[in-house]
Amino acid sequence: MTRYAFLIDQDTCIGCHACTVACKAEHDVPLGVNRTWVKYIEKGEFPDTRRFFAVTRCNHCDDAPCVTICPTTSLFRRSDGIVDFDDSRCIGCKSCMNACPYDALYINPATQTAHKCNFCSHRVEVGLEPSCVIVCPTQSIFAGDVDDPTSRISVMLGRHDTQVRAPEQGTRPHVFYKGADEAALDPLRTKIAVDGMIWSDTTEHHPTVQVDPPGHGDQVIARTTYTTPHPMPWTGKVSAYLATKAVSAGALMAGALAVVTGHADERALVGIALPVVALLFAAITGVLLIADLKQPGRFLYIFTRPQWGSWLVKGAWILLGEGLFGSVWLLGGMIDSPGLIQAVALPAALFAAGTAGYTAFLFGQCEGRDLWQTPLLLPTLLAQAAAAGGGAGLVLVPMFDVGDDVHDALRWLLVGGVASLAFLLATELSSSGTVHVELAQRALTHGRYRGRFWGSVVAGIAVAAVLGVLAIVADSPAVGVAAGVAAIVGIALYEDAFVRAGQSVPLS
Repeated sequence: MTRYAFLIDQDTCIGCHACTVACKAEHDVPLGVNRTWVKYIEKGEFPDTRRFFAVTRCNHCDDAPCVTICPTTSLFRRSDGIVDFDDSRCIGCKSCMNACPYDALYINPATQTAHKCNFCSHRVEVGLEPSCVIVCPTQSIFAGDVDDPTSRISVMLGRHDTQVRAPEQGTRPHVFYKGADEAALDPLRTKIAVDGMIWSDTTEHHPTVQVDPPGHGDQVIARTTYTTPHPMPWTGKVSAYLATKAVSAGALMAGALAVVTGHADERALVGIALPVVALLFAAITGVLLIADLKQPGRFLYIFTRPQWGSWLVKGAWILLGEGLFGSVWLLGGMIDSPGLIQAVALPAALFAAGTAGYTAFLFGQCEGRDLWQTPLLLPTLLAQAAAAGGGAGLVLVPMFDVGDDVHDALRWLLVGGVASLAFLLATELSSSGTVHVELAQRALTHGRYRGRFWGSVVAGIAVAAVLGVLAIVADSPAVGVAAGVAAIVGIALYEDAFVRAGQSVPLS
């Protein structure tokens, strides 16, 4: 058995960037992105200061989360332990970038596909060492088979104490560091200098200024003065897709509630309007997902070249299932067949719940983002769908002649969803977590995204709840419409803040 690994001797590294330049030359890596780079860390106060280096790259993990989440097997782990990639299969979904706890992946601006260090596999296959090993003037980089006890890297690992980055992630990384300072390996122990990014505008590429999390005042002990930028992979399109699929799923869930309570014969609202809203917002969700891909023309690879362990693949099929049953439901409404609507209501509701909730499992595969690992994410997404479904139904009600009991059911669905959201949000924010979680929560509630977050609390919870109750008490369709709009706007604001805050904590 062969398992390749790197060992970086930080005791002898002089920070010359020869490895970075050799890697760029070997793989034609464009400016602004790097497969390997040297990070500069400075500690102390003048005149007692010292500079440390950290050579950073893909860790070729035994349990690589980027491989697990990749929907098209573009990323794969070879039998020799090297985590490699196939450009021809990559759809540019950027999920691997959020799955990696080490910031090792980037989108190549020339190919619009995900790239990273691949151990110079083309050289290894013909018996040569990676280019970074060859050019290192101080022989600080070792590469070889850790399962071979006679290899230089095995001898070094046996003789010296070594460290790895983020061992708590459980990925079993295969880049070992000898003599590395803790601040060089843990990005949360440094502040980022204003001019600390290589060839980039810091404010554009790394908007989050590192701050001490509550109870962790001893974390920041140095500053990063030189590193490479890592733009946020998922932004507006992904957060918008979370909101649109909440409306889509919620509309079918609201319709199923009406069917269960004996109103399958409410043709205009239950048979036609609600499934139309569900299908429309499902289509918008699909458009947003495809538009966010760097290779949108390869979208069908999710179905034709699937990697079934990825929740991107499972989610795509769940969305198709919701669309199928929603279409049959709409057909039942168009031909005025309450029996057909009753037959598909349960499976449609199950697929709608899957549509709302599968993102919890997808985000769970993004192991680099601790905020997204919360077990409360699934119930939160389901509660959002309930509130959005009730809200969408209340917006539609004034257009149709429906019974009071259907109207009341939609109001209670919205109020129940909003109340559940308030409880889940309070529980999440009052619970403790990792330092990454606490920093992301601070960015969410007191940092860059506080406006969107508190806007969501006010609009999506406070206003929607008050208006929802008033709509019940006063039996007012107009107030119900306002409550529905507030709930949907609040959900959209929250998702945008949550998605961005989860990616705001530096990983390298």
